[in-house]
Amino acid sequence: MTLFTCAVCEHLLTGDLQESPASPASDRLLVHRIADPRVAQGTYAINYDATLFILHPDDVPGAALHPDSRRRGGCCGLHGQDGPNLVCTDCGAEVATKESDCWTENLVALIAAAVVSSTESSSGTR
Repeated sequence: MTLFTCAVCEHLLTGDLQESPASPASDRLLVHRIADPRVAQGTYAINYDATLFILHPDDVPGAALHPDSRRRGGCCGLHGQDGPNLVCTDCGAEVATKESDCWTENLVALIAAAVVSSTESSSGTR
């Protein structure tokens, strides 16, 4: 299992997650509704160039909406087009971008450079 923490303050951002492939991207131009999440709850995927970790929107309890309202644009949710829109709840560092609008994917993309991942073995040691 893998945990993600803030690279600045080491605050825990997620619970235990298991790596899994993401579902294919949907064609958001044909449907006007919030998409199903790209990954199942409790799992994460690594994007094609390893700069992002793709998570279920409910798997980042250690992050909060960005204090700058210009980062939180969208009509039905967050479109994620204005830079990172989630920050660490402890230190305020920008850690991720959430997409949850009717015309975007439904995911949280943790910024690999802003987080630290640690793997826990089945015996509970890291």
